[in-house]
Amino acid sequence: MKLIQGSFAKRALMVGLIAGSGILAASAFAVSAGKGGCEAGHGQMVHAKWEEHRAEHLSQLKEKLKLKPAQEAAWNAFAKASQPGMRPAEAERQAQRGEFAKLHTPERLDKMLAMSDLRRARMVERTQAIKTFYAQLTPEQQSVFDAEAMPGRPMGQHHHHHQS
Repeated sequence: MKLIQGSFAKRALMVGLIAGSGILAASAFAVSAGKGGCEAGHGQMVHAKWEEHRAEHLSQLKEKLKLKPAQEAAWNAFAKASQPGMRPAEAERQAQRGEFAKLHTPERLDKMLAMSDLRRARMVERTQAIKTFYAQLTPEQQSVFDAEAMPGRPMGQHHHHHQS
């Protein structure tokens, strides 16, 4: 039993780490996409497409899991926790970048650490929601979840190749 729990804990940690790296990559993309009107529009389009794919994937996963009515509340909590955080508006991101540029290096580093702490806290919340939901599943459903929910990457995360 301890082997199974340890294995699950490692898997959940990996899921959390991968989700965090996806959030970091998305925020880096948002910064680069915010450089110009055309590029910003492209970033919004890519984000919208990503959201659409993520919603479709969640829907398909829910169908494959064949949830019982008693599992619906756990599913809803899981689906809500797996949503990405709200992205600030372009004007707000521009203002933040302007403020960041005015900081001295130690202040920038402190700000970067604070942002990292926020991302980690969000990752911990998501990991806990996944664990809680996973515990509600039957062994058969857990097998489906293991195979379908996160086959090596967080739900809905795909690498988008931007051609210059």
